[in-house]
Amino acid sequence: MVNIKGEEFIHTDSEDLKKMVLAAFFAALIAVAAYIRIPLPISPVPITAQILFVFLAATYLGKKWGTISLIVYLLLGIVGLPVFAGGGSGVGVLLGPTGGYLLGFVFAAFMIGSLKEKTSCSSFFHNSLIIFSGLILIYALGVLQMSIVANLNLEEAIIVGVVPFLVPDIIKVVAAAYITSNYEV
Repeated sequence: MVNIKGEEFIHTDSEDLKKMVLAAFFAALIAVAAYIRIPLPISPVPITAQILFVFLAATYLGKKWGTISLIVYLLLGIVGLPVFAGGGSGVGVLLGPTGGYLLGFVFAAFMIGSLKEKTSCSSFFHNSLIIFSGLILIYALGVLQMSIVANLNLEEAIIVGVVPFLVPDIIKVVAAAYITSNYEV
């Protein structure tokens, strides 16, 4: 708090302000990326560009602001804005077969951000490993919820919820690692 002429103001340092703006920006990018989707006949989960921006938000913003960015994104969808894949929205999406992946975004952002904050290394290889660990967490939560909601056994859930996405998602891991290793925000 800053007190000026008897008035109290909340003081925000420039780094927090920058991260706040970037968190909102990444939430918006993730929402826009939900419209870049390729439906798959064997899976209720479409291929989207969202996960690339999840990785970038987490890596650039760290655990606090990366996680906040993803929570903002989910809240926008929960209150009815069409920000989920294909313009979906509402709590029903989070409770449906793809909801685990969306919730996984938040946990992955926290984990990726935490791991990035624990090291000063920003090499491509190092960033790739950290981001890939976030992808594994997203898959784990996504497959778990899909198996429960869609009444699939674990093998079936992996076949429809992971296998078709491995190559595109590894490309996104590599892209995010390259970007975050070579460019600052």
